[in-house]
Amino acid sequence: MGMGRGDLTDAEWERLEPFLPVSNGRCGRWRDHRQVIDGILHRVRTGVQWRGLPDRFGPWKTVYERHRLWSADGTWERLLQRVQAAADAAGEIDWDIAVDSTIVRAHQHAAGARTDPPPTSKGAEAAEHQPEPPWQSLVARLVEVVREVRAWAARAAGSRASST
Repeated sequence: MGMGRGDLTDAEWERLEPFLPVSNGRCGRWRDHRQVIDGILHRVRTGVQWRGLPDRFGPWKTVYERHRLWSADGTWERLLQRVQAAADAAGEIDWDIAVDSTIVRAHQHAAGARTDPPPTSKGAEAAEHQPEPPWQSLVARLVEVVREVRAWAARAAGSRASST
């Protein structure tokens, strides 16, 4: 199955996978997490209707149900917290993140700020073409999902609480 633009990279997946909930067996083996999560990320990024999800993500109802379940039981929030903590522990990034005000800033530690000689130009050139670090991009993706989940919850609460 080819990776589409915007799907999790292998590096992102390796960081996310250890934190994912394990199927309790009640609902059979969960369809490949990665495929479903890519489908959810695709929808959050593009705003496409669930029914409009490309076939490569599997049945849209499966993707929708997983997203609904994980939104309702707090799985997305937990994933974001755990991935942020792990990114922090890895020392890869200094976080400055505010989900609600939609700010996601991450900066690499100034590794060369000590007395190290500057990296050779070859390394510096390569670094410029590097995509953002996997932890950074993964947290940014999860923040997008959590933000949407919170907006949904707020709308739902608003319609329920309209009488107050």
